[in-house]
Amino acid sequence: MKKSIIMTVLCLACMTAQAQQNLNWGQAPKVASPVVNPDKSVTFNLIAPEAQKVQITGDFLPPKKVEYMGNTYDAPGVAELTKNDKGVWSFTSETLKPELYTYNMIVDGVNILDPLNVYNIRDISNLFSVLLIDGDARTDLYKVNKVAHGTVSKVWYESPTAGITRRLTVYTPAGYETSGKDYPVFYLLHGIGGDENAWSELGRATQIMDNLIAQGKAEPMILVMTNGNISQEACPGETSEGFKVPTMMLPKTMEGSFETAFPDVVKFIEKTYRVKKDKAHRAIAGLSMGGFHSLFISINNPDLFDYVGLFSAAVDQQQNGDGGHPEIYADRNAKIDNLFSKNPKLFWIGIGKTDFLIKNNNDLRAYLDSKKHKYTYLETDGGHIWRNWRIYLTEYAPLLFK
Repeated sequence: MKKSIIMTVLCLACMTAQAQQNLNWGQAPKVASPVVNPDKSVTFNLIAPEAQKVQITGDFLPPKKVEYMGNTYDAPGVAELTKNDKGVWSFTSETLKPELYTYNMIVDGVNILDPLNVYNIRDISNLFSVLLIDGDARTDLYKVNKVAHGTVSKVWYESPTAGITRRLTVYTPAGYETSGKDYPVFYLLHGIGGDENAWSELGRATQIMDNLIAQGKAEPMILVMTNGNISQEACPGETSEGFKVPTMMLPKTMEGSFETAFPDVVKFIEKTYRVKKDKAHRAIAGLSMGGFHSLFISINNPDLFDYVGLFSAAVDQQQNGDGGHPEIYADRNAKIDNLFSKNPKLFWIGIGKTDFLIKNNNDLRAYLDSKKHKYTYLETDGGHIWRNWRIYLTEYAPLLFK
């Protein structure tokens, strides 16, 4: 009996040791990072006694201008950390406005995540540490608050047009499972290099919808977040292709195939979920490439959506290579006129003052003005950044289905 008890204890001890193999049993200094100070400045720390130079780069720092493929972008700024006699490098920012920020450390020229911060997100092939400075009504929408929560599902559907099985992220509002009601649907599209996880992770879309609905500022609705890369089954690492490196350079990008296949998504949603199946209860919006897709999906299907949103939309960026569906982009202005002849309830445009796409959007607005087509316009500070796209979602969603 005693021998049996001893063996059981030894087995449990071995199992515990194996289960906890990733715990850090070392005696590292008790240092935290990031630390939000009472004045809303933030202190970042890194334990690296052997490092020669440590910097931090993030969107909380003043941006720097970079050139890429003929366009000028706002890139995250860079600041220097200083080392104390214990080998801890530190930097304290200025007082920061409430916002969701991303950053990385640079150790002797190598970008790394903050090893003292367990919270990080992926944007295409880049990983970033993340922190939230709260303190105003908008950033409160980005938080998980004590409100009724919707359900977020990763849903596979057949796309006969694309010829593959693909994945969506679908948000159903709190109470959907038991209400028995039919709901309106909002299709929300990501930018180039993104996927069906982009809006729920980088965009905080599900938290935003939970909070707007709980506050009575938005109607309860189903949110469908598509994968706009029509050659992909789903986001990298979660497909039959295995752990493929994420990239923006994907086949069939912005050449009409996604727009042509989009009705497959609508058919699947309206077959699978309790939804209202008319124009008045469908909305679409997207950022950058997703705004491009939203524009051409809506004008090629003028009876499909009563609400259209363009967030920093790449309205003139169609690719003109071999193949594709050039007919999707033909006669754009005539198709826009046709859309407006059917009196959409909302055509919404938002863009940053320093966004490299602002001229294209201003050209589109000039055309709308020349034809006296009514639209709503919001211009914000900053460029082609998630900070703006989260703002646009918080402004656009409350206008839907009223």
